[in-house]
Amino acid sequence: MSAVPDESAQTGRPTPVPPRTRVSNLNVANFLTLSRLVLVPVFVVALFVDGGASTGWRCVATALFAIASLTDQVDGWVARRYGLITDFGKIADPIADKALIGAALVGLSVLGELPWWVTIVIAVREIGVTLLRFWVIRYGVIPASRGGKAKTLTQIAAIVLFLLPLPAGSDPVSWALMALALALTVVTGADYVVRAVRLRASGTRTVAP
Repeated sequence: MSAVPDESAQTGRPTPVPPRTRVSNLNVANFLTLSRLVLVPVFVVALFVDGGASTGWRCVATALFAIASLTDQVDGWVARRYGLITDFGKIADPIADKALIGAALVGLSVLGELPWWVTIVIAVREIGVTLLRFWVIRYGVIPASRGGKAKTLTQIAAIVLFLLPLPAGSDPVSWALMALALALTVVTGADYVVRAVRLRASGTRTVAP
């Protein structure tokens, strides 16, 4: 049996490893992320039809919110399953989440169905984390933690309950879930601050290929 000569054996130097193929930003995962951003204004319009008093349109708004939220789970799975993870996706994905959740919270507060202080607490945390991501962008990308993902899922579930035209008896359940979302929001926000400071303190900048 003939064998292919090993270049490293002939030259005494290790065979160079071919560079990794760079993943294009134009892929399905990023398209799903961008579609979430596109759905945000459509959701807002549906929410405010008839001043938010239309049962039918509230159901439409809730469905749009749920569909947009579902793309967050799908785009992450697609990116991991098919190797489509990009730095653009790591940044755009949480921004799309914040835009969707922020629009829902502000909309509910404008309609007088959610106190403004709840929206402000969550908004300050989300904007702060986004700024932290850009603050350390030259040192690396801070991916979403498990706590952050749990926070997002809890926020989504709580918002869905507030969006749906449910009877008044369901209020305690809605508020209990929103209280849990607020707690996770504050705790994970503090965790991101610690992670960002540690990343900056490492002093190692990423070099673009």
